Amino acid sequence: MTASHLKSRHARQTLLIVLSLIALTACSSSEGGGLSELDLATEPALLGLTHPDASFQLGALGRLEREWDARMAPAVVEYITLARSAALQQEALKVLRRKTGQDYGYDINAWFAWIWKQQYDAPEHYAEFKSRLYRRIDHRFAEYFDDDRVTTIRLDEVRWGGVLQDGIPPLRGPKMIAADEADYLDDDHVVFGIEVNGDARAYPNRILAWHEMFVDEVGGVPVVGVYCTLCGSMILYDATVDGVEHAMGTSGFLYRSNKLMYDQATSSLWNTMWGTPVVGPLVGEDIRLPRRSVVTSTWGEWRRRHPDTTVLSLDTGHRRDYGEGVAYQEYFATDELMFNTSLVDNRLANKAEVLGLVFADGEPLAISARHAVENPLLHEQVGGRELVVLTDRSGAMRAYETDGQRFEAWDQDAMLVDSAGDTWTLHEDRLVSEGGRTLARLPSHSAFWFGWFGAYPNTRLLD
Repeated sequence: MTASHLKSRHARQTLLIVLSLIALTACSSSEGGGLSELDLATEPALLGLTHPDASFQLGALGRLEREWDARMAPAVVEYITLARSAALQQEALKVLRRKTGQDYGYDINAWFAWIWKQQYDAPEHYAEFKSRLYRRIDHRFAEYFDDDRVTTIRLDEVRWGGVLQDGIPPLRGPKMIAADEADYLDDDHVVFGIEVNGDARAYPNRILAWHEMFVDEVGGVPVVGVYCTLCGSMILYDATVDGVEHAMGTSGFLYRSNKLMYDQATSSLWNTMWGTPVVGPLVGEDIRLPRRSVVTSTWGEWRRRHPDTTVLSLDTGHRRDYGEGVAYQEYFATDELMFNTSLVDNRLANKAEVLGLVFADGEPLAISARHAVENPLLHEQVGGRELVVLTDRSGAMRAYETDGQRFEAWDQDAMLVDSAGDTWTLHEDRLVSEGGRTLARLPSHSAFWFGWFGAYPNTRLLD
């Protein structure tokens, strides 16, 4: 089973079956930690559901029903997805029906949608339950959760994405080639373009959709680029904070349909949209990965602007079908979500593209791609920060600070004219006036509307 098969509309509709099959074939050697010594009379019933013996689990379900606490519902739903037999699944479903008064059958997304409308108060030992349940799949998952780990998010919104830790393998120090060697790319193929200290690079969507992350040194700076295919966001971060370089990977879990990263040193889980740890030892350490600029463009347009750019080689060390539009084809073809989220906003379609900007001193701002194309020279303000968003003819969107400067025109290529009639030139990292004045590029990135709103529900939207 490949990631592309799992992450499709058909797989979303049959998620319960897929997850159960994975659980049934998981390596039993990962179920260590003294689970076989659990005592049904003394062990919390919630933890009893993670015992390797089916009869023990059945007894734990009976006890759970007798001692029912409404806060147990999320754990029972998760248990259903990984129960080792149809009989256990059915019994757990009966418990849910009787105790909640709801009946969504095996529609896991519907159960979670109902659960998220309830007041959240995590039951005792819920984190330990998740640790024991998911280490059936990958023993490394056990490190993400335990009762002593601090969390800033609802744990019932942390859902398994269907892959092992780094099961969607990040590209670490990937091979880059010169632009004229990239004969596998056509001009209209989508790329994510970055420039760090003059080092311009292109990362084609058709490759990153299979890997969702690259870890590298660009322009002498250690960076991590995170592409969440489900929420359409490509974000570039500095990997170093206060002299500490964080080695990141793909956790295998999601939060509001957005991938969670993990760091190799502490196995803390990090929110991809925020660049902050949200579960684990690093929570509360005031750590936030610095953002850098990235632009979603086409290969032809990026190469025209940056003839000396390098680009990812197809020689990634992995065997994948890197054809344009192959990965996640069914998912991108509809507005449906594979993993539903607790926050929904219908002002835009789920997968409508927006440009997102967020700063410490102002409310988040989302600009729909439609609005940006209709207003290619767009002056805006985020908190006390004045900026201009420039959309070129290819639809690529970039944001720059203005420091009070007003622009009256731009050719949607490289030249701008300010209110005094002076000419400015667009560069990837700055705007430069004919007199030598510079205005810096601001970190921004594209995302699907539902993904951005799930991370920033207080966002302002321009559409």
